[in-house]
Amino acid sequence: MSTRDALWAYRDRFGDAFGRTYFRRFGAGVASSVGLGTYFGEPTPEVDDAYRAVVRLALASGVNHLDTAVNYRCGRSERVVGEALREAVADDVVDREAVVVATKGGFLPFDGERPDDPARYVRERFVDRGLVDPADLAGGHCLAPDYLAWSLDRSLDRLGLDTVDCYYVHNPEAQLAARSRSAVYDALEAAFERLERRRLAGDIGRYGVATWRAFRVPTDDEAFLSLREVLARAEAAGEAVGPDDDHGFEAVQLPFNVRMADAFTRRNQRPHGEPDGDPISTLEFAHEAGLSVVTSASIGQGELAVSGAIPDGVDDRLAGDTPAQRALNFARSAPAVTCSLVGTTDTEHLRENVAAGTFDPLGASAFDATFE
Repeated sequence: MSTRDALWAYRDRFGDAFGRTYFRRFGAGVASSVGLGTYFGEPTPEVDDAYRAVVRLALASGVNHLDTAVNYRCGRSERVVGEALREAVADDVVDREAVVVATKGGFLPFDGERPDDPARYVRERFVDRGLVDPADLAGGHCLAPDYLAWSLDRSLDRLGLDTVDCYYVHNPEAQLAARSRSAVYDALEAAFERLERRRLAGDIGRYGVATWRAFRVPTDDEAFLSLREVLARAEAAGEAVGPDDDHGFEAVQLPFNVRMADAFTRRNQRPHGEPDGDPISTLEFAHEAGLSVVTSASIGQGELAVSGAIPDGVDDRLAGDTPAQRALNFARSAPAVTCSLVGTTDTEHLRENVAAGTFDPLGASAFDATFE
């Protein structure tokens, strides 16, 4: 598990090589505000090798926030992140305690490759073996506590780690296709209770939710979830498991970029502790509640990395030598954002992304002004 001292030592190792607030609070320590995602790429040995090189270079260059999931690239992403981290530790590139490793559970994963018949695979691998109850499934997604416990064990095994620093419940809004919103909140509370127990056992450092639509859409959208209610369920879970230990719900992951700024612009959340208060944005809620926000799709899955993709009037306010760097610095400038993830298997792109951190992000007033 990452530790405060090791995280701060990693930051001190790079001194003033980066711009203002490049390293930001995460848990008890600090971590890089540029992170490496591992979602994209075919499930092949060639892509494994490319990721292995990128992870190692990232750790040697000032990126110590690695993000993956049990289902990414049919489970291969977790394996390669673990392998690359162990190699980097063995070669004295980095200390394990200086790296934030995050993974996710919720989707039923394949095992190294895509099966010819996914439905049959799910039935034989998960249902027939009793790992999931069909009543808990929404497509290929499950929030049942026993399944999440199995998924966490699977992730720890694939990563080769004793502890993951942040464990996300992955896209809980997927369950809304099969059950009511109140039932999904109940399922999340049960899941959080299990994660609280795993946190107390030392298997995870903290937990949260990683979403795609839930916190960005209007309140009447079928995919909407209230972050206030999700946090309340975590607080209840923490009280049920250990009244003297508060709770471990500390992070939210969601898409955010110059074209997908809903988490900042849409007032769809009620303030924490003020059910009758005026609606606020998800990012404002996270800031007030002390939650870390990790952005996915930070450069629009590559669409913002080309000239002209960032709107005029915004592009010229952002610091960076390339469109990708400026897009990344837009995401890093939003309130409550701890880390902005970018996925790549190209070492030159990794270097470009890391270099974005040598430029200062926008201040609060300048960021607000981009929406005027």
